[in-house]
Amino acid sequence: MNSKMMKIGEMASFNQVSIPTLRLYDKMGLLKPYYIDGETNYRYYGMHQKARLDMIQYMKELGISLSEIKTILDSGDVQLIESTLIRKKRQVREQLSTLETRLKAISRTIESVERFRKAPTCGMTTVEYIPHRKIYSMHTPVNFYDYDISVYEQLLGELKLDIIKNNLPEIYYCNAGTILKKEDFLAQRLISHEIFVFVDDDIPDSAAIKRVDSGMFACIYLDSFEDEPKYAAKLLEFCENNGYTVSGDYICEVLTEFNVFDSEKRSMYLRLQVPLAFR
Repeated sequence: MNSKMMKIGEMASFNQVSIPTLRLYDKMGLLKPYYIDGETNYRYYGMHQKARLDMIQYMKELGISLSEIKTILDSGDVQLIESTLIRKKRQVREQLSTLETRLKAISRTIESVERFRKAPTCGMTTVEYIPHRKIYSMHTPVNFYDYDISVYEQLLGELKLDIIKNNLPEIYYCNAGTILKKEDFLAQRLISHEIFVFVDDDIPDSAAIKRVDSGMFACIYLDSFEDEPKYAAKLLEFCENNGYTVSGDYICEVLTEFNVFDSEKRSMYLRLQVPLAFR
């Protein structure tokens, strides 16, 4: 037997792989021992087999499955190698996009928690600068202010399905808000047929994607969904008493939801807001 032959343990140690891994490669026909002793059943590998093992390990690092590697190596087809790598490159890009979206969502959630910790007490009115935002909105057939929270929950379910149907990442389904037209807010008519979630700036524009411009907003904070009508009236009173001109639609923004603290209902912390114009 050639002196350059190695037992399976030596081959594994020399190439930084495990013995079970080499046995799996043997079983799959990816890398069979060069020689098997008929008496001892010991497996021996030749030094020249290291090149194939290196290629298997390298292709694994590229994310190619063992079955794909076997097909590629058995075929000896360069075009198959190229097409597999092109497909894998596309998959990695999709994975990176998903991870980037998830990272942004985590950052938004951290910011929401921080805002919750530092937010004013319920009922406090403020004037704040809020940067521009992008929203994905859905028209609702009913004015949910005419119903109890169970209808709102049903609409949230429809919003989630709508997000998925329009091929947006489901991770955007979080902290849904609502919009009232400016004229309805000024008349204190609680009529809303629009529910929305915030999305990232790089989401392409469409009929459902809207931009909320940056600017100064009159805001009021509360922690109860049922109290929104009362606090919306307080927000309008605050604007009128200070001579502020409401310049756009009213937004009910859910800053945070901490349902871990209350399993019976949504524990929401809200920021009601209207944009202001100053002469």
